[in-house]
Amino acid sequence: MQPPTLKDVYEARPRVYRHLRPTPLLRHPLLAVESGLDIRVKHENHNPTGAFKVRGGLNLIASLPGGERHGVITASTGNHGQSIALACRQEQVPCTIVTPRGNNPEKNAAMRALGAEVIEFGRDFDEAREKVEEMQHEGRLRYVHSANEPLLIAGVATYALELFEDWPEVDVVLVPIGGGSGACGCCIVRSGLGSRAQVIGVQAERADAFARSWKGNGRVVGDSADTFAEGMATRVTFDLTFGLLKQELDDIVTLTEEELAEGVRLALRTTHNLAEGAGAAPLAAAMKLRHRMTGKKVACVMSGGNIDRTTLMRVLT
Repeated sequence: MQPPTLKDVYEARPRVYRHLRPTPLLRHPLLAVESGLDIRVKHENHNPTGAFKVRGGLNLIASLPGGERHGVITASTGNHGQSIALACRQEQVPCTIVTPRGNNPEKNAAMRALGAEVIEFGRDFDEAREKVEEMQHEGRLRYVHSANEPLLIAGVATYALELFEDWPEVDVVLVPIGGGSGACGCCIVRSGLGSRAQVIGVQAERADAFARSWKGNGRVVGDSADTFAEGMATRVTFDLTFGLLKQELDDIVTLTEEELAEGVRLALRTTHNLAEGAGAAPLAAAMKLRHRMTGKKVACVMSGGNIDRTTLMRVLT
């Protein structure tokens, strides 16, 4: 697999924009005052499924050849699954999604409402993914990986085109990392446009396999991914995204569960937006790194807003 290029991202735009509009990049005065930064938020939580992933699904499914349209299967904790489910509904392609047992019930309900068959299996995302890799052969289904898909990354990267076109002077972009498609998209566009902006990834301390792999000399597998920020809850790294980010990512920061929770509260308090753990992580990271980013123009990618009520109540109390 070869990572997509800036040309691929431009080609993805028409397919993505058939179904959604560019999302806003907003300056929130309360957030600026509290952080002390020149800071803006890229509101991917305003997308049709409430997350940035929808862009990748729309590009990939619309590009499937006829021989792969008899059915697709994927693993997801929710945002990627909703992306594929919505795109499959638009393209009239049957869709099966495997989620971990005990997954966010509201995300599961949303995937079913979009017409997908949802199967719950395994203790976490990685066990659900392994189940999908077995099932694809049994049903001869098109397996859509959540990261190792150039067309998916190219679609996701359209958010970064919008960001850099809206704010070409940006110095730092903070983006959450689970599988890595969002950070990859940002790096591809940044480098393709010749921007000098730094791209900094954000991970949960309790699901930090990517961070440890990126900082070390070899790729590691985590024992668990015990974080409420399910958008970042993976124990492994993926070939396509890790290979690109190992070269292109400028830095990575990890956050405790309390820092992630404070990010959700910060988003509500200063932007009046509901952000899930992964979506709020860049705001929390900006607060953590604010002393080293003084005087810089900082963009935070609010990747999604699909937090379930039980988790939100726990975070708020």
